[in-house]
Amino acid sequence: MAARPHPATTSLTDRQQPAADRWSLVIAAGLLSFVAMLDMNVVNLALTDISTGLRVSPGVAQWAVLGYQLPLVALLLPAGRWLDQVGTRSALLLAVSCFATCSVLAACAPWAGWLIAARLLQGAFGAVLFVLMPVLAATSVRPELRGRAMSVPATLGPLGAVTGPVVGGLLLDHLGWRAIFLVKLPVCLAAFLIVRSHAPRRGGLRPPDRASLGDAALIGAAVAAVLLGLTLAPQAPQWLLLTLPAAPLVLLWLRRPGGRPVAEVLRAAGTTGVNASVLALAAGFAACHYLLAQHLRGPRGESATTTALTMLAFPLGMVLAGRVGGRLADRWGARPTALAGAAVTTLGLTLLVPLDSGWSAPEIAARLALAGAGMGLNGGPTQALVMSASPPGKLATAGSAVQLARSLGFALGPALATAAALAGDRTTTGTRAGIALAALVASTAVVLLALHRRGARG
Repeated sequence: MAARPHPATTSLTDRQQPAADRWSLVIAAGLLSFVAMLDMNVVNLALTDISTGLRVSPGVAQWAVLGYQLPLVALLLPAGRWLDQVGTRSALLLAVSCFATCSVLAACAPWAGWLIAARLLQGAFGAVLFVLMPVLAATSVRPELRGRAMSVPATLGPLGAVTGPVVGGLLLDHLGWRAIFLVKLPVCLAAFLIVRSHAPRRGGLRPPDRASLGDAALIGAAVAAVLLGLTLAPQAPQWLLLTLPAAPLVLLWLRRPGGRPVAEVLRAAGTTGVNASVLALAAGFAACHYLLAQHLRGPRGESATTTALTMLAFPLGMVLAGRVGGRLADRWGARPTALAGAAVTTLGLTLLVPLDSGWSAPEIAARLALAGAGMGLNGGPTQALVMSASPPGKLATAGSAVQLARSLGFALGPALATAAALAGDRTTTGTRAGIALAALVASTAVVLLALHRRGARG
């Protein structure tokens, strides 16, 4: 059976040309991008408070993050297939309202199981939002204005990453961890009202088909096996055996209708290594981010606000360098710029390995800023590298593969950090071991991008 292009962008964009530019919907897409990045950065900061408040171990509290990321990764591609069959307006209203409801449920959680269940549901609706954000921006204006429209969510997303730690720190110090789940509600409400008032009424809702559900089950089971194995490994190394079923599950998915288009694009474009580098760099960053947040709030006893301001250095470096990365890619080429960015991130993480309890917050922040600058240099050029190598008519599938690799890296990072406790303890020694592992994982991105020259077409 011939492979279909990924529908999340291609089909929707083709069939929903706007009669008039609707910039209000572009703003709604930007608000949703802001909320998505805010959520990914603020909950990590609250894990110590959640662990104390619900009287659970740090490993269990970590599933407040992993519980969100697991369905997000599992449903990212299947959600695109489903969204090709339903109306954008109906899907957005459903996803935004349910996403906000899950935030309320998480804030009200009386025990850890409730919180994790709420986050699992929120991740499922978050996957729909992640797919629909670029679609909403691209289909709300004329084709000649799409570059300008796409810059709105591309700008507001990093803004959410920058403000998330600061807002989260203030809320944790003054209102407690439950408030971090409620801070997103006003933004969700604004996006909901804009979409309800201005989005054209095209199509309704229908249940996902069995093929999409099967794809989601396979991807979800593979990711869950890896995450469970890594998070339980500090208790007993035998738990790492849980990760073994992941590879056959992924191979089975790649042979199905949902996975074949992705495999064919990666094979035709020769960008498997580039996507693997995206995963490695995201995993290294996420592992380091998780460990440093726990170190600052735990052994050092820093306030949530001080921790947030220290961690803010990473997204600030990323945002500032990201503006330069595109220009350098145009002058040097996408691959050299992406390679330089990966090397700078690896250097920043490596400088954090000898972490000492005597280091001041600015000393930690300076190293984080360097790592963030590398991520900023790497992001855009890597995306351009993948897109330029994509076969004609397969841009959406290539883009969704990059998004899947990045989301998977963000999900695996904290689990890798937890597994690093095998080499240390829960004090500074264990944190150093985890950061060393994060730097090693990030360094593989440098190797993969360096080797890409052999199959690169430019």
